[in-house]
Amino acid sequence: MDIQIGRGKTARRAYGIDEIALVPGQRTLDPSLADTRWRIGGIEREIPIIASAMDGVVDVQMAVALSELGALGVLNLEGIQTRYADPNPVLDRIASVDKTAFVPLMQELYAEPIKPELIEQRVQEIKQRGGIAAVSATPVGATRFGEAVVKAGADLFFIQATVVSTAHLSPESITPLDLAEFCQTMPIPVVLGNCVTYEVALNLMKAGAAAVLVGIGPGAACTSRGVLGIGVPQVTAVADCAAARDDYHRETGNYVPIIADGGLITGGDICKCIACGADGVMIGSPFARAAEAPGRGFHWGMATPSPVLPRGTRIRVGTTGTLRQILRGPAQLDDGTHNFLGAIQTSMGTLGAKNIREMQQVEVVIAPSLLTEGKVYQKAQQLGMGK
Repeated sequence: MDIQIGRGKTARRAYGIDEIALVPGQRTLDPSLADTRWRIGGIEREIPIIASAMDGVVDVQMAVALSELGALGVLNLEGIQTRYADPNPVLDRIASVDKTAFVPLMQELYAEPIKPELIEQRVQEIKQRGGIAAVSATPVGATRFGEAVVKAGADLFFIQATVVSTAHLSPESITPLDLAEFCQTMPIPVVLGNCVTYEVALNLMKAGAAAVLVGIGPGAACTSRGVLGIGVPQVTAVADCAAARDDYHRETGNYVPIIADGGLITGGDICKCIACGADGVMIGSPFARAAEAPGRGFHWGMATPSPVLPRGTRIRVGTTGTLRQILRGPAQLDDGTHNFLGAIQTSMGTLGAKNIREMQQVEVVIAPSLLTEGKVYQKAQQLGMGK
């Protein structure tokens, strides 16, 4: 139902992750029976979680380790890893700079040209070590580096921008990327994003997307909502785009996964996004806290090194455990940021969902007090949900 916010302007109420709760049904099952497997671009993974293509999150080592643990990591083709043969001194500078000097430093570091030979080298390094080579670029980067990605033998290509659509207007001097043509000509699956509406998600599927990324602005280091005023709360965005997926599947028989991207910190966040229709999720800051992460305990967004706008910031997330502890446990923290697989399985068991598809059908209620009700001691002592 639309709400009138002023004469001549109405708005639809949208909901964020913290405003809903999942409702147990009549059946429960042992968590060991919960099937969390999903497929993206023909690749099956046990854990429906993707590590974001951010320089503080994924490098070759992390991509390989995530693959070994049953998840997936995406390498940023327009980041530090493809601009510098040895990225370690650069990452050290980013981690050590004062917060007031962060934006100009990033603009300086990301002014270094991207080197196609490094793209090929990084992809091959992942493949040689047995990892799944998933890579990400902006639409402009996809035009420039698509050939190098294919030559290197990548498994998945993510095209990501703050907002991506099939109807992009450019100056006469610039030829925009034809997403449908790119998906058709690429010999590997292409994932498209980001979007937050039914119509755009449906258009991306019609263009040939192997999966669609959903989320604008909810990321921990993202400032798009403040700088640009753009975004839709993640629960509503995921539900709308999942509806497009289901309609497209009914019409064509082609099932295109929806990936909730951004704003997910805890196992509960992940479970709620799946319940709202996501097939998998993409997360950044929780993985930036892994001992193996390249960010040295810091996290920053993909769009941060803009030459004209501070499109994100650097946040200190610290190091809380190993990648294995974060993904598969055993949990060393009480705040829901360790053992994501265990959280998903336990939630599915409690809700009686045997698989991801059944998890998408569970009952959801509006619950603005979900994270505060009865938690006065946790809040006062900064424990568990009170941190």
